[in-house]
Formats: sequence, structure tokens, C-alpha cells
Amino acid sequence: MSQERNSSNAPRTYDPVAHTQVEVETRDRRPFPPLWSNRDYLLLWSGQWISSIGTQISQVTLPLLVLALTFSPAQAGLVGALRGLPFAVLSLPAGALVDRWDRRKVMLLCETGRAVALGSIAVALILGRLSLLQLCLVALIEGTLFTFFYPADAACLPRIVSQEQLPTALAQNFASGSLSLLLGPLLGGMLYGLGHAVPFLLDALSYICSVLGLFFMRTKFQQERTRVPGPIWKEIWEGLVWLWHTPLLRLLALLYCGLGTPIYGYMLVWITLAQRLHATPFMIGAIFASSGIGSIAGSLLAPPLQKRLPFGGLMICSAWIWAIGWLTFPLVPNTLIFGVTVALVFINVSIFNATQFSYRLIITPDHLQGRVNSIFQLLAFGGQPLGLLITGGLLQWIGPIWTVVVLFVPQGITALAATLSQSLRKSPPLSQIRMSAKSEGPS
Repeated sequence: MSQERNSSNAPRTYDPVAHTQVEVETRDRRPFPPLWSNRDYLLLWSGQWISSIGTQISQVTLPLLVLALTFSPAQAGLVGALRGLPFAVLSLPAGALVDRWDRRKVMLLCETGRAVALGSIAVALILGRLSLLQLCLVALIEGTLFTFFYPADAACLPRIVSQEQLPTALAQNFASGSLSLLLGPLLGGMLYGLGHAVPFLLDALSYICSVLGLFFMRTKFQQERTRVPGPIWKEIWEGLVWLWHTPLLRLLALLYCGLGTPIYGYMLVWITLAQRLHATPFMIGAIFASSGIGSIAGSLLAPPLQKRLPFGGLMICSAWIWAIGWLTFPLVPNTLIFGVTVALVFINVSIFNATQFSYRLIITPDHLQGRVNSIFQLLAFGGQPLGLLITGGLLQWIGPIWTVVVLFVPQGITALAATLSQSLRKSPPLSQIRMSAKSEGPS
């Protein structure tokens, strides 16, 4: 690989940090096996799929548990906000450290810690010693570990599959994640009814399965680093400058922020609306599970749509469907229509996520993957604590219907801003962007 990078025939691109021409990384020149014959991809995919089922189980049951313990939507929002707080505080150093550290070891340590944290809820419930303080601490710890895990996980995939395989691999990952959205809430609602500790015990076991998959993988999760790491804040600045000089990626991060931040408390909104329709915990789980049906459909639709439609047009369309779809939830007359509406909305969410993630991985150089992904995540999810706190407060003060209306306003403004962006409207299909990235490097 180093000989290929030093070849005089290697493509070159402008480095906005060094203000010079540098060689583009040739990370796809080594041979890759077909996707479903790729042992390491299958280990990563299966471990993360099992883990994501466990995560969906606990994400549905944790708000139910907090509401049962406190009878307060605001306090349920607080627990959710604490899980998102590490994004706002640690995303930038986490991304830089992930580019510096062994990514596989980071993922192993994070998954192990998350297993212990979620398992402690089950133990406390069994012993009858669970408190709101423990739930807040678990949310904070789990959110911190996820903040380090995510950039390592996102950065390792281009090392395991080729660039040509990335859209397919991502679509399959989103499809399995969508199946988790289907199975996890159903299991969560059912298991919560059997015993409040059971869902959290299963989530802890799912993280252990992820640890086992990572342990047996052979591929190195990053290229060999040929330079001595500098000060961490300088490396963070390098990632920030690169992202800033990549206008379309910068716009996508702001678009995700404007659409996602207002609705990070959507689970609380859905639970409150469903309870007004007299839904049982199992029925609430089924409503959440319908998001998995929509996500599976969206994952199947994403690859052909990405091939046939311009990237920008697809993103603008998805932004408007995202915003307008949010307004429909207070109008549903019963739990069946509620589930159908959730499924339809998540078809679009899955297409949006798969498309922007494909673009991000295609154009980002390997040595910047951790930093750029963490910066993107900070812009996209940094408002999560604020969004959850606002949602919990609005639900308690003005009720779910007006909460939905108020939270639509920033989404509508964001979708309008995306529509007015010339760079997004004129962007070509992803296949053309991928070929340009391979031959010329990121713009």
C-alpha cells in the first residue's frame, strides 16, 4: 500500500490543511472478496445486528421504565438527554483519538462497557434497588461509550469492503438495522410485560455477542500511520478544516441537525400519543416495531434510487417527506393507523440515512474517517440533549399535539434551506460522485 501511495502515477488532490497537493489514498487497490464471502464483514455485520436488536429493546423499554418510576415525561427526557450529552462534549476528541488508537480495541472496550452498564439495570431491578440516579448514570456512561464506538465503527467499514461494495454493504447494514427496529420493539414490549429486568439483561448479552464478533476479526481497521501524531487539538482542527472545505458534506451535517434535533424525543411523543389511544406496552412495542418494516423497505429502495436519481434531488425530497411526515402523527385515529404511519415515515428516514452515509464514506480519506465522522455526528446529534429536554418539557406543559406542531417549524425551515441550495440541487448521482472521488480525491 505504501508503494502505491508513493507512486508517481497516484492521483492527487488539494489538502486544505497543508495548502498543497497530496496523493489520494488508494485504499481500494487491495483485493476484496465478494461481500457474502467476506468473513470479517460477516462477523462485523452479524455482531452489530445482534447488538442493535438489544439496543432497540432497551431504547423502547427505558422510557417506559423511567415513566413508571417517576410518572414524569420531563424526567424521562432528562435521562435521554444525558445519553446524548457526551456527543456534544466528547465527539471531537473521540474522533481524533479513534484515528490515533487501534479502532478494533476501542470498539471491543466500548461494547464491553455497554454490556456492564445495561446489565446493571437488570441486576438493580432484580434486587429491588433501582433508582433514577442509577438510570441517569447508565445513560451517561452508555452515551459516552457510544460516542467513541460510533466513529470507530463507521471508519472500519471502508477497510473491510471495497468502495464499489460500500453502497451495497451500507444498504445491507441498514436493512439489518431495520430488521432490528422491527424485532427489538416487539420483543421489548413483550419482555417488559414479563419482567422489567429481562429487556436490559438481553441487551447486555447482545453487546457480548458484538464483542465476540469483533474479537475474531482479522482485518486491520486502519491504514499504517507513517507520521508521528501531533497535538490532539491540531488533529481535530485538521478534520474540521477538511469538512469545512467540503461544502456538500458540511451542508449535509447541518441538514441532519436541522431535521433531527427537534425530534430526538420522538419516542416520548409516540408513547404519549399511543397512551392517549389506550395502547398497552405490547401495542406500543408493535408501533415502534413498524418503524422496522418501513426501514427494511427503505433499505431495499435506497440502492436503486441512488443509481437512478441525482444525489441532491433525493436528499431534498427526503427532507420534505421527513418534515411533513412528522405532522401526521397527532392525526392518527387508532393504533393500527399509527403503526402504518410510522412505517411509511421510516421508509424515507432509511433512504435519507443510507444516502448521506454512503456519500460521507465515499469521499472521506481513511486517515480522516474517525475525525470527520465524529465532527459530522457532533453537528448532526450535538443538539440531542437539548432536543430531548425541550420535548419532555413541551409534553408536560402543552401536551403532545402542540408539541408536534412546535417541533415541525425548524424542520420545515431546514427543508426549505436545502431546496434553495444550488450545490445540493446540482449534485450528480452517487455513482458519479464515487468515480470522481477515486480519480480526483475529495473536492
